Amino acid sequence: MTDTPNTKPTAQATPPAGAKTDGQPANVTARAVAQYIRDLSFENPSVEKQIASQPEAPQMKIELNVSGKPMGKDLYESSIELKATASGKVGTIYILELTYAGLFKLENIPPQALEPILLVNCPMLIFPFARRVVADLTREGGYPPLLLDPVDFAQLYFAKQKQVAAAKAGGGTPPVAGRA
Repeated sequence: MTDTPNTKPTAQATPPAGAKTDGQPANVTARAVAQYIRDLSFENPSVEKQIASQPEAPQMKIELNVSGKPMGKDLYESSIELKATASGKVGTIYILELTYAGLFKLENIPPQALEPILLVNCPMLIFPFARRVVADLTREGGYPPLLLDPVDFAQLYFAKQKQVAAAKAGGGTPPVAGRA
């Protein structure tokens, strides 16, 4: 390649993450890279007693926790941990434990926005898939599918923030993040 006398090669510098170019903020990008089952368990401890007794509507106890962590440069994992326990006259009918996670590429995210994105937006995107796993697994376990109600992750996040603030003001220990 030859240069003409009036042209010079130029180099363009890429602005650092979050930097402003021409008065405009850098492009914020967020996209799902993958989603997967991190951990799964289904226990059917009283199947013999359940078969011998009359069917009944079980008492359900559902625990939900969300978490997020960095996995690499601009890569973050957001996960939903769910435990569903069905019990009845015969004792524990089944216990389902699921950790469903998504890997997200988050670029140019302001630091103060990272936690809400990982604990609200990302779980909101992967929850329908976790819900389907739960329904399929309980059905395959021999029971009616457990159809989880939609979850308002923003409400859970803000309630958690209030608990943390109250614990700090009262000098107590804050509860585990993201637990519902």
